[in-house]
Amino acid sequence: MQLATEGFNAWKNISSRLKGHECSNDHIICMSRWIETETRMRKRETIDKSLQEKMNNEKDYWRQVLLRIIALVKTLSQQNLALRGSNETLFEDGNGNFLKFIEMMAIFDHIMQEHVRRIQMSQIHTHYLGPKIQNELIQLLASEVKCTIVEKIKKAKYFSIILDVTPDSSHEEQMTLVIRCVDVTVSPVKVEEYFLGFLKVDDTTGLGLFSELEEALKNLQLDIKDIRGQGYDNGSNMKGRHKGVQKRLLDRNPRAFYVPCGCHSLNLALSDMAGCCSQGKNFFGIIQRIYCLFSASTKRWGILKNNVSGLTLKPLSQTRWESRLESVKPLLLQTEEIRNALLDLANSK
Repeated sequence: MQLATEGFNAWKNISSRLKGHECSNDHIICMSRWIETETRMRKRETIDKSLQEKMNNEKDYWRQVLLRIIALVKTLSQQNLALRGSNETLFEDGNGNFLKFIEMMAIFDHIMQEHVRRIQMSQIHTHYLGPKIQNELIQLLASEVKCTIVEKIKKAKYFSIILDVTPDSSHEEQMTLVIRCVDVTVSPVKVEEYFLGFLKVDDTTGLGLFSELEEALKNLQLDIKDIRGQGYDNGSNMKGRHKGVQKRLLDRNPRAFYVPCGCHSLNLALSDMAGCCSQGKNFFGIIQRIYCLFSASTKRWGILKNNVSGLTLKPLSQTRWESRLESVKPLLLQTEEIRNALLDLANSK
C-alpha cells in the first residue's frame, strides 16, 4: 500500500519491495477480487445482471417491432397501396391499410400483440406507428433503392436519359426522369430502364427544364459527359433545334444522340391519320356514342350485361391511340350481342 499512497524513492531496493508487495495480503485480495470481477463480467454475472437482461430484452423487442414495421411499409409501397386513411387510431374505422395490417399482425404475431397491448394500456407513448415514422421509413427505403440504382449506372458508366413533363393532380408541373443503361451487375448483361423520381419544375422552357436536369444529375453524382442518348416527346421545349433541351444538352455533350420518342411519334401519326379520314372519325365516334349510351344509366348498363357476357364496352382513350384497340374489340368480337342489346334498349322505351 505504501507504493500506491506514499510513493517510493529507494530505487535500488525496488525489486525486493515489489516482490514483497506482490506477496502481501492486500495485493492478493485485490488481485483475486479483480480476477473475479473480470470473470463475472465476461460471463455477464455482475450485480446488475438482471437489469442488463431487461435492457437487452427491451432492445431486442424494439428491434423486432421495427423490423416488422419496415417490412410492412416496404410491402405496401411495392404494391402501390396508400398507407394512411382518415384516422390515425388503432381499431377504428378509416385508419388506413398500415394500421389495419398492424391489427391483423397482432392476431398471429406475439411481438406485435405485445406492442399493441402496450399502446392500448398507455404503457408507451412512442410506438412508431404514426405518419411521421411512416414517411421517414418510405424516404429511407427510397433513398436506399436510388443509391443502388445509381451504383449500377456508375458501373455501366454510359447511359441515356428519358424525360417527360406533365402536370400532377395538384396542377403543378413535374418532370419524370428515367435513365437507360446496361446493367453489368448481372449475367448475362441486359439493358434496363430505371425511374429516378419526379422533378418539380416552375419554368417549362427549354432552359428551365435543362437546368432542372443538370441539377438532378449533379445531385445524383452522374457526369453529364457520360450521356450517350436522349429521348423526349415532340414538344418544342424538349426537341427544339435552337432552344430545346436536346439542343442545350448537345451543346454540352455532342455525343448525347437525340432520338424522338417512338410512342409519341406513333401516337401523333395515328391521331393525324384518323383526323384526316372522315370514315375513321365516324367509326370511332360511333364506338364512343355506343359506350356513352349504355353507361348513361344503370338500367341501360343492365340491358347490356344481359346480352353481352364477354368483353364489356370501354371508352376511347384520348391520349394513347393504341389503347383504342380495347374499345374496338368488344364490337369486333361481339357484334351480334351488342346489336341485340341496342334492339332491347330501343324496345324498352
